[in-house]
Amino acid sequence: MPAMPTFDIVSKVEMQEIDNAINNTKKELQGRYDFRGSKTAIELNKKDSLITLHTEDEMKVRALREMLSNHLAKRKIDPRALEFGEVQPALGSTVKVEVKIHQGVSAEIAREIVKMIKDSKLKVQAAIQDDQVRVSGKQIDDLQAVIKMLRDSAIKIPLQFVNMKS
Repeated sequence: MPAMPTFDIVSKVEMQEIDNAINNTKKELQGRYDFRGSKTAIELNKKDSLITLHTEDEMKVRALREMLSNHLAKRKIDPRALEFGEVQPALGSTVKVEVKIHQGVSAEIAREIVKMIKDSKLKVQAAIQDDQVRVSGKQIDDLQAVIKMLRDSAIKIPLQFVNMKS
């Protein structure tokens, strides 16, 4: 008996691409007139999947956020992978913003995905496995219908569909 076709729904961001986008943003900062002489820094904490933006005021935070988003888009990183926090006061009359990088499908979003798949009435099964969702079914067409439905949905994080096995 042949195995049922399956695929995994994951949400992964390539940290090297984020690092490259941050380095490009730093280079752009050096050339921008409005940031010349300002106390501005961008730091990436790969271990905690966190980017910290430090600058002098909220106007510069908005400009920095826009520059970072543009460089991430050039590197084909979905902006939904980032969650910008609130502007907080920091040392020396500066402000900081913490940007969380989403890695993996959280349990809450995984339950939402499984519910969407069950509500679709397609003949597939969905199972949550750690930080991903595995979908299996008898027909590859049903699996492709699930992928299309999820791509068209309003899920808050970027999804990738990997390990398609038939």
